[in-house]
Amino acid sequence: MLLWQLFVSYLKIGFFGFGGGYAMLSLIQNEVVVQHQWLTNAQFADIVAISQITPGPIAINSATYVGYTVGLETGYAWCGILGSAIATLAVCLPSLTLMILVARFFLRLKDNRLVEGAMRGMRPVVIGMIAAAALLLIFPHSSEPDEQNFIDAWSWVLFGGVFIGSWRKVNPILLIVLSAAAGILIYHVFGL
Repeated sequence: MLLWQLFVSYLKIGFFGFGGGYAMLSLIQNEVVVQHQWLTNAQFADIVAISQITPGPIAINSATYVGYTVGLETGYAWCGILGSAIATLAVCLPSLTLMILVARFFLRLKDNRLVEGAMRGMRPVVIGMIAAAALLLIFPHSSEPDEQNFIDAWSWVLFGGVFIGSWRKVNPILLIVLSAAAGILIYHVFGL
């Protein structure tokens, strides 16, 4: 039953998560943290962070991780692997099916005014969904200290530094390495 719920949840995410990984974050968080409580907000934020430094889309990375975690709840290690496979398949299945169908009709519709208008109309929606996902990560639903992503002033300083670096188009890999080094220094070396 648990693996079926996992499949249905990620199938919904795959069907309704338009605009890529960032736009899907609020939908993933709702399914995984709010609805089913498979993860906490802090664990969800960790998934987003890890997804940024590993190859592959956020939705697939989160599906693999959550599927493994949920599968392990059954008490068998092999169910973790099965859960990963089920969630990853479920999140990929809708887009795979849709792309096969769209590819058949793309050449006929690519110059259609209605299709071009629909694409222009979806751009602001995707930007809004990305902004909503960012706000959910910054201000989670819970007020519990363990559920907060920004645990102190240093968290905000690191966030601000990375935001400014991104704005100034600093290499993302350099930002990740510098953030990791700053986090180690601040929280483990100096114990602040």
